[in-house]
Amino acid sequence: MRHRHPQSGKFQPVVFLIAFVIFIVATIVTANNKSLPPVKSSVQGEITTSSVRAHVINVYDGDTIKLSNGEKVRFIGIDTPELHNNPKLAHDVKKLGIDAETIKKMGARSYEFTRDLLADHDVRLEFDTQSRDRYGRLLAYVYLDDGTFVNEEIIRNGYAYPMRIAPNTKHAADFKALYEKAQANKRGLWSQ
Repeated sequence: MRHRHPQSGKFQPVVFLIAFVIFIVATIVTANNKSLPPVKSSVQGEITTSSVRAHVINVYDGDTIKLSNGEKVRFIGIDTPELHNNPKLAHDVKKLGIDAETIKKMGARSYEFTRDLLADHDVRLEFDTQSRDRYGRLLAYVYLDDGTFVNEEIIRNGYAYPMRIAPNTKHAADFKALYEKAQANKRGLWSQ
């Protein structure tokens, strides 16, 4: 004769109920994954998925946005002129040989182009090898719902310089070619 533990039957409905609740929550989360923040690893805070959908709530400048989940995103492979006084502006003055006020005016034009393209839009973020920079911002290639590749659109229209930083170099050659073509055709910042 088999002996049963006197309380073993009481736990079966509880286990079933917990499993059912987990299933329902997972189903709801999967159905609503558009509004979820990026998935993070508990070890280093790196992105573990290849792309994430998000909503843009703020455009900081020509190459940085803020998402509805609070994340800041820096566009991979492009660099727009600075909009505000900061150490990078001083660096760019030396590097480009252009005065700070001219760079800030160029930065304002880049910002306006990016703002008009992205403000209050849903986007898809695609990640390369490294998903965060030293400031904790996400590093991403950004796409609009219609498939527009935002990083490419900004540089193609003459509002950014190419910026190659390993290991995120998947589109570096394309961005360099688009930059050269925008300059040659006097688009955007190069129109004057």
